[in-house]
Amino acid sequence: MIASQLVNQIIRHEGLELKPYRCTSKKLTIGIGRNLEDVGITEEEAKYLLMNDLARVDIQIEKIMPWALKLNPARYDALLNFVFNVGIGTALKFENAMAALKASDFDTAAAELLDSRWSTQVGKRAQELADQIRTGEYQDGSNY
Repeated sequence: MIASQLVNQIIRHEGLELKPYRCTSKKLTIGIGRNLEDVGITEEEAKYLLMNDLARVDIQIEKIMPWALKLNPARYDALLNFVFNVGIGTALKFENAMAALKASDFDTAAAELLDSRWSTQVGKRAQELADQIRTGEYQDGSNY
């Protein structure tokens, strides 16, 4: 069992950095001395971070886009995926797509997403999310 005194001592020695930084050995590090270059993170840690990020984005959507709560689960999750990818500020700049989505004009919303620089940057992801918004059904990725 790892003693809480040890944890507190290591935090005191390493510090707690919530953004990446270069340690004294010039290694990219985060948290409490986590060497990202040599150790990285586990799949479990990556999924934990993703779940926290999705919860944060979900709260942003509920607060800033309350109309989105009326979308069916597949369409809401496509919006959540999009906002996770671009950030809430950028998502709000997709005014035509968001207005169409709010108005339940799903064909237009999908077309607006595809007619963007974002679409060319992310390729298959954009097509899959647009199809999910258009159809209201989850896409399995096999068509992309």
